[in-house]
Amino acid sequence: MVLGMEINKDLIAASSTPLVLAILAEGDSYGYAILKRVRELSGDHLAWTDGMLYPVLHRLERLGYIEARWETADSGRRRKYYRLTSRGRTQLAEERRQWQVVDAALRGIWRALFLAVPAASLLQAA
Repeated sequence: MVLGMEINKDLIAASSTPLVLAILAEGDSYGYAILKRVRELSGDHLAWTDGMLYPVLHRLERLGYIEARWETADSGRRRKYYRLTSRGRTQLAEERRQWQVVDAALRGIWRALFLAVPAASLLQAA
């Protein structure tokens, strides 16, 4: 992937559920830490904002995939922590299965296209 490449918003939206569920499968977390982990896991290719993350968290909570609780840090600051539910673990497995199918299909398509058409022709067409 090219550093600084703009990722299509539809792709970011489609990948948000499995990414958040996978991060919470590692352990309970809060908003800023989730944003930081997305950036880290994506090699800085995905830099989400609060405005993108919180609607996803709220939707996942409504669906019963995650649960939230408030905690007070030693500093006295309150943070809302999210944890994956058993329903969320089941959904994560389903999301992973679906993404593996899409990934395999796209890899097959790219392979077929690049074998059938020289790469230089594809670059010129773009």
